[in-house]
Amino acid sequence: MQQQPENQSKKYSVLFNDIDGGQMKLPQFQRDFVWDKARTATLIDSILKGFPIGTFILWKTKERLRHMRNIGNADLKEPDRGDAIQYILDGQQRITSLYAVRKGLVFTQDGEEVNYEDIVIDLTVDPDEEEVVLDTPPKHKDYIPVHELLNATVADLVRRYEKHIEAVSEYKTRLESYDFSTVVIDNYSIDVACEVFTRVNTGGESLDLFEIMVAKTFDQERGFDLRERYDTLVSSDDEKDLESCGYDTIPSQTILQCVASNACRSIRRPDVLKIGRDDFIDSWDPTKSGIFRAIDYLRSHVGITVSKVIPYDALLIPIAWFFAHRQGRDVTKRQSKLLQQYIYWAALTNRFGSGVGTKIAADLDKMEDILNENEPRYDPLDLKIRAEDIEWRPFKVGDAYCKAIVCLLSGKKPRRFNTDGDVILDNSFLKTGASKNYHHFFPKAFLKEKGYDPIDANSMMNIVLVDSELNKNAIRAKAPSAYIKKFGIENEDLEGTLATHFIGDPDRWGIYTDQYEVFVGKRAKRIAKELNEFLNPLSERRRIRAKRTRS
Repeated sequence: MQQQPENQSKKYSVLFNDIDGGQMKLPQFQRDFVWDKARTATLIDSILKGFPIGTFILWKTKERLRHMRNIGNADLKEPDRGDAIQYILDGQQRITSLYAVRKGLVFTQDGEEVNYEDIVIDLTVDPDEEEVVLDTPPKHKDYIPVHELLNATVADLVRRYEKHIEAVSEYKTRLESYDFSTVVIDNYSIDVACEVFTRVNTGGESLDLFEIMVAKTFDQERGFDLRERYDTLVSSDDEKDLESCGYDTIPSQTILQCVASNACRSIRRPDVLKIGRDDFIDSWDPTKSGIFRAIDYLRSHVGITVSKVIPYDALLIPIAWFFAHRQGRDVTKRQSKLLQQYIYWAALTNRFGSGVGTKIAADLDKMEDILNENEPRYDPLDLKIRAEDIEWRPFKVGDAYCKAIVCLLSGKKPRRFNTDGDVILDNSFLKTGASKNYHHFFPKAFLKEKGYDPIDANSMMNIVLVDSELNKNAIRAKAPSAYIKKFGIENEDLEGTLATHFIGDPDRWGIYTDQYEVFVGKRAKRIAKELNEFLNPLSERRRIRAKRTRS
C-alpha cells in the first residue's frame, strides 16, 4: 500500500541546497523547464509580498531517471549511488526559475543570451503598494540584483547599500524566511508518479509515453540515453539512419513500440511502463537491427520507398519484430509472399484505425506463423477486392486503403511519361493530396470543364505517381489525349512506361479519345487483379503441396 503524501515546509536555502547537493532533480519529462525573466520577476515579487505561489510536489525514490544535468551555465552534482532522490513533479518551472536567480545563471534562448543576474529589486518603491522586482535594471542606481541579495554577506550589503540597508535587510529576511509548501510522495512506482505528474501538469492529458521511457530507461553506467539513441537513429553521420532511408517521418512513439514489442510482446501503455530498464536496453540493438531490415524489405519488396507511403506507421512494429526474430537471416520467398499478404490485408481492412495495442498483440502471432512459414488465418471476405470496390473510391492521402494502392503503384517502379526515367518519390512531396508526386491522369480542371463532379474526378483510379517537375510544368491541366500523344513522340517505349502505372493501350483505354469512365473502369480491373494476387499469394495447388510438406 502506498504511503500518504507528506506535507513539508522548506526555506529558500534548504530547497536550493538540495539541488546543489544532487538530492533534488528535474526529470526530463518536458524540455521547457524555466520561465522567462518577466514571469520570474513576478514570482519573486509575490514571495516578497508573502503571497502563496503554489505547492511543489516531490517524488522521493531510489529509481534513477534521466534528469537535467545542468541548468543554464551551472553543472548539477550527481547523487551518490544508493541515495534517494527527490524528483520535482510539479513546480519545476518555479523552482528552476528561482534557482536561476539565486545562482545568477545565464541561458541561451532563441540565439540570445539571457542573464538572470539582471532581475533586480527597485529600492525606491513600496513593496506593499507596487511591484518592486524588475526583469531589467532601471535607469537610476537605487536597485539591488536579487542574486546579490541572496549571496552577499551582511557586511558587503551594509557597505554597498548603506542608504537603503533597512529595505535591503527586510527583503533578504522575507526571501530567506519564506516557507515554500512542498508535498513529498515516497516510493511510489514510476507509473503512479507519472500519473501524478500528468494530472498536475497537463490537465488530465496523458504524458507522452516516449518522454516517460526516456527518463525511466536512462542508465549512465551502460551509457544508454533513449533520447540520444533515438536522435542518432533518425540522423547520424557515422551509421545508417532513418533519414538516409527516407523514413525520417516515423514518430518516436512507433520506435518505442517496436522496442516494447520485443521486450514484452505488447505495446499497451501499462505494459510498456512495466518494462525493466535492463530489459529495455537489452532489446534496443536487436530492435534497431530489425527496424532497418524491415525498412529495407518494405522499400525493395513492397514499394514503400519512403515513410509517407506506409499505410500505417504501426505496420512497422510487427514487420520489425519479424526481422528482429529472423536474427539476420534472409527472408525466404514464401515468407516474403506472406508478409506482403499481411501488409496489404492490414491496409485494405483499415486494421489500425483503432485498438492498435490489442491488434498488434494478435498480429505478432501472425508474424510467428510467418516465421514458421505458415499462412496466418484471415477472414476469406477480407482477401477479395472487386473492381467496383475501388472504381470510384475517393483519393485521400491519409487513408490507409488509398495508401495500399499507392504502395502498389510505387512497387511497380513507375517511370516518367516523357523520358522513361525513374519517378523519384519524396516525403516532402507526399504530405497532402495536392502534393507534387500525386497527379490526376485526367486533370481535375480538365474534367471540371467536361462537367464531372469533383468527387468523381478525384477517384483513386485517376491517381498516378510522377515527378514534381513533370506534374507542375509539362502536364498541368491538359487533356490526356494531348499530353500523352506529345510524350509518345519523345518516348519510344511509352506503352511500356504506361504499364508501370497499371495503364494499358491508350487506344483501348479511351486515353486518345479522353473517355474518363472507360479509363477508370479498365484501371480498376487491373489494379483489383494485382491486389488480389498479393492478398492470395499461394495458389490452391501450392497450398495443398505446402500443407503436405509441413505434415
